[in-house]
Amino acid sequence: MRWLFLLLLVLNVFYYVWHQQEAPLRAKDVTPLRLYSGSQQDIRLLSEAGDAARGVKTDGQCLYVGGLSRPETAQALGLSLAELGVKVQAVPKDLSSNAYWFRITPETQRLLGDVQMQNLSKEFNELKHKIMLCEGVAPAE
Repeated sequence: MRWLFLLLLVLNVFYYVWHQQEAPLRAKDVTPLRLYSGSQQDIRLLSEAGDAARGVKTDGQCLYVGGLSRPETAQALGLSLAELGVKVQAVPKDLSSNAYWFRITPETQRLLGDVQMQNLSKEFNELKHKIMLCEGVAPAE
């Protein structure tokens, strides 16, 4: 038993020396960020990007809030938006989606910031918001 232990000890020492003889692995070369060129190099905060990047007031686009399935919750949402001073226009209910939506007028879109939208989302679980064209795709006849 003693000889087996000594044999294993010698093999471990040999294995250690053998691995020390190999060349150590080199660290992976990383290209510095300043060498990359392109449009993604300029990183800006959303607050610095201006209104167009946040979707606050873009040409021909409006903010739509809703997606509620029950008329009672849609009425409550309309009242909550009116309390915030936001002017809304009810969008006719689409039969295929079966949801109630409100179009926020462009001049009052700035009143609905991220904090207000989060508060409304907590109050109304199904609440969604979209930025779409203000006018419909097909002309009204």
